[in-house]
Amino acid sequence: MALGVSAAHADDLKDKKNKVERELKGAHQDLDESSAQLRKAAARLDAAQEQLGVAKTRLATARGKVEVATERDEQMQAELVAAEAELAAAEAALAQGQVDRDAQREKVARTVTDMYTEGDPELIAFSSLLDAESTEELTRRDGVRDVVIGQEAREYDELKASEVLLEVREDQVAEARDAVAVKREAAAEHLVLMQSLEAEEQEAKDSVVSLVIERRDARAGASEARSKDLSKLRKLEKEQQQIEEMLRRRALAALRRQRAEARANARSQASTPSPGLLAYPVEGYVTSPFGYRTHPIYHYWGLHDGVDFGGGCGTPLRAAAPGKVVSSYFSGVYGNRLVIDHGVLGGKGIATIYNHASGYNVGVGDTVQEGQVIGFEGSTGWSTGCHLHFTVMANGQAVDPMNWL
Repeated sequence: MALGVSAAHADDLKDKKNKVERELKGAHQDLDESSAQLRKAAARLDAAQEQLGVAKTRLATARGKVEVATERDEQMQAELVAAEAELAAAEAALAQGQVDRDAQREKVARTVTDMYTEGDPELIAFSSLLDAESTEELTRRDGVRDVVIGQEAREYDELKASEVLLEVREDQVAEARDAVAVKREAAAEHLVLMQSLEAEEQEAKDSVVSLVIERRDARAGASEARSKDLSKLRKLEKEQQQIEEMLRRRALAALRRQRAEARANARSQASTPSPGLLAYPVEGYVTSPFGYRTHPIYHYWGLHDGVDFGGGCGTPLRAAAPGKVVSSYFSGVYGNRLVIDHGVLGGKGIATIYNHASGYNVGVGDTVQEGQVIGFEGSTGWSTGCHLHFTVMANGQAVDPMNWL
């Protein structure tokens, strides 16, 4: 049943002009969605930002490994230098031992040669003892014998000692060479590790540089996409203003006709909507309600000016009430749009707007009946999947559709 509206309500709408203007920006945008280009650019930027954080951590870890390995390398190099110095000292001692041994051998050879030139020293000494004429002389000659024989023994003992010392030094050289070989092998293995860690660090550096460039490019791409989106939104705002102005004029005209026909009554003066005046526009569930929220990409506070219904691609869209199609066009943001004027309902001029449809089977000027199939659910415009963005306009202002269904 058609109802009227009070003049006071019209004046109230005029008094709230500033509030309506503040809501216009959000009312003209679907806050859950944006252009596919901007979504991709934002996702690319987020991914680059996240990957850059990971790459920075990886670089810090690689640098830490290189620093530890460098300290160990310095320590190993110092140990190798010390081992090589010990080897050089051992080799020098060995060389000197060989000289000392050869000199002792020469000394023994000379002594033996001198001693045996005149015969066997022991026989000569024994013969000398036999010639002794007194015990004193016997004692003296026995002492001489001991000196002669003892000198030979000492020369041989010294030679033996030099040979034993030489063997010890040879063992020391062998041990020192083994130690140097082990440390050189360890240093060579550590060098391979160092090269690997330095390569890892360089790769991490390159990754950071690459991701910094990627983030810069992604930011530029997101900025470009955002500029294009804002351009479309400005265009949409002008279109929306024209539609709202048209619907306000039609609502006022319808209300004046009612008053002129003198059919106003107490029910027609109601200032609040009555549930059930509009039928559900589609068989589906609510995926996003009417109301203010923060845009997921732009991050501004704005109005989601309708209710999103799921249902699936191709689900029939139905007229929510009898009415007349007053506008149908394609919007870069809302995709295929259809505006139906239902006249006066609940004391207000009511119109419904269907968005994102794959297409409509009615056009401007057509009259529709409640429940009539007018189109099919789609994903045109700024949309991430098939759904209906359903808007209810009361006297040219977006209101919560759920209060009218």
